[in-house]
Amino acid sequence: MQTSQIDIAAFEPEHLEAAVELSRQAGWPHRREDWQMALALSEGVVAVEHGRVVGTVLVTLYKADCATINMVIVDETMRGRGLGRKLMDAALGLAGDRPLRLVATTEGLPLYEKLGFRETGRVLQHQGIVGEIPAPGETEPAAAADIEAIVALDRLAFGADREELVAYLAKVGAFAVTRRNGHVSGFGAIRPFGRGEVIGPVVAGSRNDAKALVRHFIALRPGRFLRVDTTADAAISPWLAENGLAHVGGGVAMMKPPIQRAADAAATTFALANQALG
Repeated sequence: MQTSQIDIAAFEPEHLEAAVELSRQAGWPHRREDWQMALALSEGVVAVEHGRVVGTVLVTLYKADCATINMVIVDETMRGRGLGRKLMDAALGLAGDRPLRLVATTEGLPLYEKLGFRETGRVLQHQGIVGEIPAPGETEPAAAADIEAIVALDRLAFGADREELVAYLAKVGAFAVTRRNGHVSGFGAIRPFGRGEVIGPVVAGSRNDAKALVRHFIALRPGRFLRVDTTADAAISPWLAENGLAHVGGGVAMMKPPIQRAADAAATTFALANQALG
């Protein structure tokens, strides 16, 4: 049977259970709630064969600024039949002319390179259960009035307007901030995800402030399973490992086209929302 007999349809809420099963097959920790969040912030398609979902892809549109392609999964029984390319073609159509970002697995890397994506860095996944640590003195829980400043800092660091993502994170999780001269100078977020909770994004003006924001949440979650997706360039991976969050994997950050952005000393991304959302 050829891939021409597989239908590509819009990803709807009724496909969530099948998507969860596909992610479990791939060894991913995503719960239904994690898929719901990704779908709420994205558009996407599913591949369907005889009524069975055999592939997924989502495209998270950050207004007109850029899009991330994520949740690309092909059922293990369907691999080698060009379905990944078919899903990516659909994703490129949804993204329009926006600059694109994704985090590639080793298996997906050759396809993404053929489609014009280029490596821009490395994403490092850290996770583990940390015991009791003292809370940092330089952080505090964010107030509702801080959200506008958080959105602005995130835009400065990420290079795109992610107001909807910040609003969703505020609804399902919590934010902490650092302040300088009474103004928000950095922020971190935490939310339920997978086996426990994920810390990110974390945006700050210095590595020390970023570490303090991560410690803020670790101190509140002794004995809980935590995950942080950082980058090699952020240079906090060794510190995370020293503090009980082991490096367990990651992926290749890619862009199409590759865009070199000048670093802004006021706002650097030290941890991602997660690999899917950037």
